[in-house]
Amino acid sequence: MYEAVHARPDGDSTAARLALTAGEYGYDGVVLRNHGDALPEYDREAIVEKYGVDVVDGVEVRAEDPSRASGFVGNHRADRTVVAVHGGTVSMNRFAVEQPPVDVLAHPMTGDGDVNHVMAKAAAENSVHVEFAFGRVLRADGGVRVQAIRDLRKLREIVAAYDVPYVVSADATSHLQLRAPRELLAIGEVLGFDAEQVRTGLAAWGDIAERNRDRTGEEYIEPGVRREDR
Repeated sequence: MYEAVHARPDGDSTAARLALTAGEYGYDGVVLRNHGDALPEYDREAIVEKYGVDVVDGVEVRAEDPSRASGFVGNHRADRTVVAVHGGTVSMNRFAVEQPPVDVLAHPMTGDGDVNHVMAKAAAENSVHVEFAFGRVLRADGGVRVQAIRDLRKLREIVAAYDVPYVVSADATSHLQLRAPRELLAIGEVLGFDAEQVRTGLAAWGDIAERNRDRTGEEYIEPGVRREDR
């Protein structure tokens, strides 16, 4: 299982500190999902060797409108293992699910965001994973928390109806906001997930990374076609 996190300078903790805590909580790896204007500096090999936790080079594209986001996605796709798009508005959510180069639509239900059946079908067709971001449920209270639960329950229903790929995350911006998988499993139960479905969403980050790393290898030509040494 993997978590997707914001490291310093996008968050409050270094990549190394996040990896250390993730390992202590039982995660196999972390995806560094910093926004494109706040990418972290870190020594991946040193972190992996010291803590035994995979570190995945990712980015969360944030833009004012889809036209600008399109350029950012293209710029990052070649050198980032996981490319997510910062959702939370209908226009950005729609843009993200229609782009095969995008791996993840991040926190689509925040702000004014929503996901309808048309977007769900597009996400499934383009293999764009929709994120169940548990951050507001974990860190908010009162009416904000209640609304977050309602939003995620709605998202779960539409994702299930159209067999949309998905990821699960606490969307942590510091090591103090990381939560062990068992805590996310408990949140998932409130939303109507069973434990295995939440584990699938946590594992999906690693699956995306493995797929994209494989595609950047010299042997990869296109899906289902590989070069073999003779």
